[in-house]
Amino acid sequence: MDNLPQDATKIELEGATVPFFKYEENNRTIYLFDSSKCSHPEPMVNAMVGLKTIKDGENLIMINSKAPMGLFPKIEDDFSYEVEELSNQTYKIKFTKKTDNLSKTDFNDTSCSGS
Repeated sequence: MDNLPQDATKIELEGATVPFFKYEENNRTIYLFDSSKCSHPEPMVNAMVGLKTIKDGENLIMINSKAPMGLFPKIEDDFSYEVEELSNQTYKIKFTKKTDNLSKTDFNDTSCSGS
């Protein structure tokens, strides 16, 4: 994966179909995965695995071939997100867990219904 920080460590997450990496940035733990070359439903599966993993004060970064529009309504009660289009026709989505509520996200719901 391009542009990984030097301190990034490859980690194994149960249910993931792509490598995940973990590193520290600005005193925050960051989890990162790249599903840009995956086909349906792998990006959704891996996003749910990663989102289930992060705790308050941590971020998940997803690199994907498009913004996962079907994912956003499933998680918006528990996570905020920022979408950035990268120069290589991929998207970087940064997820942050909201801290003020109990989880409503069904992490087993990996069906895709968006574009």
